Amino acid sequence: MKYTTQVIIDLPLEECIAKLDNPENMKHWQEGLESYEHLQGAAGQEGAQMNLHYKMGRRKIDMVETIIKKQLPNEFHSTYEAKGVHNIQKNYFTTVEGNKTQWTSVSEFKFDKPGLRLMSWLVPNVFRKQSQKYLEDFKSFAENN
Repeated sequence: MKYTTQVIIDLPLEECIAKLDNPENMKHWQEGLESYEHLQGAAGQEGAQMNLHYKMGRRKIDMVETIIKKQLPNEFHSTYEAKGVHNIQKNYFTTVEGNKTQWTSVSEFKFDKPGLRLMSWLVPNVFRKQSQKYLEDFKSFAENN
């Protein structure tokens, strides 16, 4: 399953990226994030891994983020591995309207479990809505701090 989400943030590109590139800010815009821990590699750089712990409703989800490309301020690509789910996320940032930032995120999900594959076919909008919500929540955090 692959889809694209997008948001326009009313901040200059450099200011937007500074907020996005600070892991301490994740708690302000990633609903359900309980904690994170650096696992290996130079923190925040290509090849680095971080363990993310989420609570979504009654479910606890642990996933490992691996940075696969970091060419900020324009690109940031990473993978997310969770039980039965592999997500590749490619993020692109551009300046629009002079001093705003457009964040375009291309998400691709692959599922190891038949139940998750079936769910992605039956209700693909669940994944897209969650991805769009994170973008909108970041926009709100970044613009209103």
